[in-house]
Parts: sequence; C-alpha cells; structure tokens
Amino acid sequence: MWANAQSINPPMRDDEMDVRILRFNQALLPSGWARDVAVSVDPRGDIVAVESGAKASHLEAPFSGCVLPGMPNVHSHAHQRAMAGLAEYSGPTADSFWSWRTVMYDFVNRMTPDQLEAIAAQLYLEMLKSGYTSVAEFQYLHHDEYGCPYQQPAEMSLRTLAAARTTGIAMTSLPVLYRYGDFGASPPQTGQKRFVNDADRYLTIVSALEDETRNDPDHRVGIAPHSLRAVSLELLEEVLDGCPDDIGPIHIHIAEQTKEIEDCISWSGQRPVQWLLSKFEIDAGWCLVHATHMNDAEISDVASTGAVAGLCPTTEANLGDGFFPARDYLDCGGLFGIGSDSHISVDPVEELRWLEYGQRLLRHSRNVLGDPNAQASTGRYLFDGAVLGGARACGRYTGRIEPGYRADLITLDTDHPILYGRERDALLDSWIFSGNAERVRDVFVGGRQIVSNGIHPLQDTIALAFKSALDQLGNLT
Repeated sequence: MWANAQSINPPMRDDEMDVRILRFNQALLPSGWARDVAVSVDPRGDIVAVESGAKASHLEAPFSGCVLPGMPNVHSHAHQRAMAGLAEYSGPTADSFWSWRTVMYDFVNRMTPDQLEAIAAQLYLEMLKSGYTSVAEFQYLHHDEYGCPYQQPAEMSLRTLAAARTTGIAMTSLPVLYRYGDFGASPPQTGQKRFVNDADRYLTIVSALEDETRNDPDHRVGIAPHSLRAVSLELLEEVLDGCPDDIGPIHIHIAEQTKEIEDCISWSGQRPVQWLLSKFEIDAGWCLVHATHMNDAEISDVASTGAVAGLCPTTEANLGDGFFPARDYLDCGGLFGIGSDSHISVDPVEELRWLEYGQRLLRHSRNVLGDPNAQASTGRYLFDGAVLGGARACGRYTGRIEPGYRADLITLDTDHPILYGRERDALLDSWIFSGNAERVRDVFVGGRQIVSNGIHPLQDTIALAFKSALDQLGNLT
C-alpha cells in the first residue's frame, strides 16, 4: 500500500540458496549459556547446526551482544494500537471493561482496510524492535462499517498478513469466529456487526488465509472462537468439523472478567473454564487467553491438558481484569505465553515484569515466580517459560536455538549502560527488571536480519503511513 515500501522478505536469489552462518559472541542455548556460537541456517530459515566455541576468522565479525530466542507474542488485536491511551478518562458511572468495550466498538467502526494495514505495520515494527519475532493475530474486524462482507471475505485478515510480510515479523493468523452477543446465542449488538459470521462464511476466511500462506514457513493459520459469549456449542463444533486436519492452534478468550463468570454460571450452571473442559477435548493445541478467574480445580485441570494460558498483564491491568493465579498454575506444571493484546504497551519485558510484580503485590513477597526448586534467576525462569509456551501457542517451532527450530533470534545490546558488565542470567534479570529503554540490538526472523542496530529499514515509511491513517480516522476522543 506504500509506494516506496517493499517486503522485508523478498524471494531468495540463486546465490543466497546456501546455508548461512550467523556468529555471536554469546548465546543462550538449551544447554545453557555459551560463547563464540555459530548458528547455521538453511534457505528456509531453519537452524541446521549450532556450534559453541567456534572462533570466527578475521573476515567474519560476529554480531555483538548476546543472542536469545525471539519472544512470541501470543495475543494481538492490531487495530487497538491506534487507540492506546484514548480510554483513560472517567465517566459519570464507574468505568469497567464493559464501558471500555463500548469506546472500542465506536473506534473500530470507522476503520478501513488500508488504515488497518498501516496500523498493523506500525505495531508489528514496534514488536520487532522490542524483541517479539512472531505474533498470533486474533483478528475479528471482518466486514465493512455496515456489517457487509468485503468482496474478499478475508480482506481484513489478509491486510494484517500483508503488514506482517512488509515488516518481516512471523505470524499465526487467527481469524475470529464471532456470531452472538452473549451467552445462550443472544443476538449480536449493533457495535458487533463488523465481527459476525456464520460457519460457512467463517470457513471461507480460514480457507483464503490457508491458500495465501501455504508453503510459507513464517506464517501459520489457526482459528479463534472469540469467547463463550460469542459462539455456541453447535457453531464451534460445526467449525471444528469443517477445518482441515492440520489447522493450527485454537485460541479463545476465557474467564477474563468476574461478570463473565457470573453470567456463564447463570446460563449454564458452570464456570467458563469448567464448561469448556466439559464440552471439548482441550489439549496442547489450545491457548486459553487470560483465564484470569479460575478456581483450584480449574487451575489443575487446565495445566494437565498441555494447553497454554495466554497472559497479557499490561492489558489485564489496564482493563481491571484481575490477577491470574500464576504461582498456583505453575506449581501444577501449567504452560504460559505472553501477549500485548490491546497494545497499551508493546514490550515483552513489561509483560514479564508485571506478571511477576502482580504476584508480588498479591502475596506481599518477592521473586514469587522464580523456580521454586532452586535458587535461581526469576528473569530466566520467566523468559524460558514465555518462549516455550509462546512457541506452542503460535504453533511454530521457535523458542530454542538448536537444529530443527526456526532461526527467530534477538540480540541484546550488552554495551547499554544498564546491561554493561552483566553476565549470563544476570543479563536477563537486568533486561527485564530495569525499565523499558530499548535494549534489543538485532532481530532475525527465519535467519533474515530484520532489525540492525535497533533500526528497521522501513521504519520511516511505515510511520508516515501510520500517521496518515490516524489523520484519516480523525478525532478519536
């Protein structure tokens, strides 16, 4: 959509088809910290070999800093980035998630495909520069402002995919299944008219995305029933039956608000997580987004399924959701990933830090989410958990610097004053628990360098398009 913009991932030339070797001064490998690491990457962007203690020749300068697996972002609503900070005022009655939602509905009702693509590109660029290398885009803005499908029913989801390809971030496209306005198949509200599909039209969107991403190793397609409020048992069963066997992960909002718990009990006699577990075979292919309000039995049951809890601490705090029972969940062996959701912050460091800080406030203690079986780094424990669960939630082989995994990598600027002199796990602790200054130096997706020394090659062009989209949207307050 931009005259001077080109995809960050153009087709490879014949002279690029050989295995490339990326050299780093130090790296976090599955076996632990290592120095002088050579990472060999094949033409598809997969790691084929990792060697530590590999000295470079005088012609091969290694990348400075420390290389880590890139962080997956497990939950994104790209369109909401443009309204960050615009719902921070009080009204005549107590403000809540539900009043915020009304503001959001009014905002998205004006957004065109071009504007969504420009906003998503700016967001994804910010994600890359902060250390996210992939994103699960939970996209529910499907139709035009009148609720009519575009000529291409997948138009809006394809626009977020186009933005991902422009910036170079890897993506798991999650078109959202949204049909009803509340529990019990209530009719949708006026503000939801751009979201609503039946099973056939929804599966058409999924099919279009699959056609567009087939044989693309950096992009996957999954499905996202929005919530138990927005789908019925019969509708979700019909969609699951109609999806290909190799469909990617399944994401669903669940148990985010206390009102949601109360309304679900009134409707079904069960809590949301309890109802979902009783009706569907939840397994490692599912991501339960938020899952904020679970009782002890639900915590244990979800952890035992292998599903991932998709946690978004900055958004959950901004919306007043409550605290996820993280320590109890981890004690049961539960997996988690992090996401930036409404994008009032776009920084994995802040998500991890506030995941820990929320538990400190609840328990009046420190280092609550560290490894309970060892005296160890809290930052390392959080980072390892988030990349492991995030990779599963995105349905991608990422999160480890070893053969067979994608070469999705970031380097930290160890010359930054806050990180200077830090070694090994102390480096991660200082990155996570010392503020939000940009400390990511280089970013690789599928072995291709997307960000170099903190700079993305298209950042000025993308920023101009983003500003133009805001000008077109007009006064958002």
